[in-house]
Amino acid sequence: MSSFPPAVPLNDGGHGHEYGPRMDAVRRPTPEEVAEIEERFVALIEGRLSRDEADRWAARRTAAEGLDWDDTSWWALNPLHGVDLPAGPDGRYLHDEEQLRTWLTELRHRRRTG
Repeated sequence: MSSFPPAVPLNDGGHGHEYGPRMDAVRRPTPEEVAEIEERFVALIEGRLSRDEADRWAARRTAAEGLDWDDTSWWALNPLHGVDLPAGPDGRYLHDEEQLRTWLTELRHRRRTG
């Protein structure tokens, strides 16, 4: 079962063949969807998820129509979407492992106090 809103025809000049998400179906993410953000950070730090996979997952979540993310979730999705950015040609990443752990700690702090 998909957590995305159902597709409806777009205004495509009367051709009737293009579809997209319902714009009127805005909803808050489920607790499971919110928890999944932290799970992605943990999997990334533990090496169970690649930086490319984390980036692509976060890109889909930030672009998902119809989801009204809370401020903390939005804050956490943004660094995940870009976590695979290279620092240069030497193979290092712009954000190192320490930065990932700092973001995870900050996310947990914001969840507890927010």
